[in-house]
Amino acid sequence: MLNSPFIRKPASVQSVMLQVLLALVPGIAAYVWFFGAGILVNLALATAAALAGEAALLTVRGRPRALFLTDLSAVVTAWLIALTFPPIVPWWITVLATLLAIVVVKQLYGGLGQNPFNPAMAAFCLMIVAYPALMSQWPAPGQLDFTTQLDLIFGGARAADAITGATPLDALRTALKSAANPDSPLYNLPASQLMDGPAFGTLGGQGSEWVALGYLLGGLWLIQRRIITWHIPFAFCAALFAVAGLLWAVKPAGFASPLFHLASGGSMLGAFFILTDPVSGATTPRGKLLFAAGAACLTYIIRAFGAYPDGIAFATLLMNILVPLIDMKTQSPVFGHKKD
Repeated sequence: MLNSPFIRKPASVQSVMLQVLLALVPGIAAYVWFFGAGILVNLALATAAALAGEAALLTVRGRPRALFLTDLSAVVTAWLIALTFPPIVPWWITVLATLLAIVVVKQLYGGLGQNPFNPAMAAFCLMIVAYPALMSQWPAPGQLDFTTQLDLIFGGARAADAITGATPLDALRTALKSAANPDSPLYNLPASQLMDGPAFGTLGGQGSEWVALGYLLGGLWLIQRRIITWHIPFAFCAALFAVAGLLWAVKPAGFASPLFHLASGGSMLGAFFILTDPVSGATTPRGKLLFAAGAACLTYIIRAFGAYPDGIAFATLLMNILVPLIDMKTQSPVFGHKKD
């Protein structure tokens, strides 16, 4: 007897994670095209460190290594770490961050399905606090060839003024500070004029908007495949657009447009690949909307008023803390029982 067509077989963890990795490919391709192939080296380093760290902890815990190493969850974490780090970050930072994510944030909490915090974002926050200078060195699009990137990744001399191209968010923050200084030639210029420099492209920056578009396409494919639902990406993008648009409308000279915020930094990566983590994120439909909207508001606050140019990682961890409360308050009542 055949099953009804609306009965679906449950997807395996390996199948889900493989589709997430495939969805990241368009963004990675744009990343390589504009910023060079150094990111592929970081992806390989992070993947190797993640698998080695996972194997070591599974051995210590007496768990079957073959089962958990092939589910690809560690590889997804590794890729998200590499994609949020500068492409020329020293190799040991990538390896250290990945080991911290897998060993401390994931395995010491009990492994897959038990970690309360997003491992990749926890690793990012630890590294940017511990090594802010190295984590802030981003090359401009097309600035460095692959040989130079390899040399920098594996210990080459770093002349910051020669290798650092500010990200759009960093460039805007610096320009706005200059615009507030009466002695600066940029004094009192609106944000729209400040965004005419080499760090900015059509929307969010030279190349960065195409990387964001790649992540957007991959994320929409995940929704079509029913790997993720629309709630978190929609709520994050809508809330970020609304908050940024409100302040931009009130003071266009001091704040960037909402389209700039959506196309810059890790907005698309965060909306479709980070906040949608099924373990550390909210699980109820209404909870997902609240979770993502809260992350968007925190992201904008950190970008506009905080010490860091992008706030995706910190916003994610702060909202991870609230997930149990959000799920509890948005859980539908059991049939036949009144909600407390």
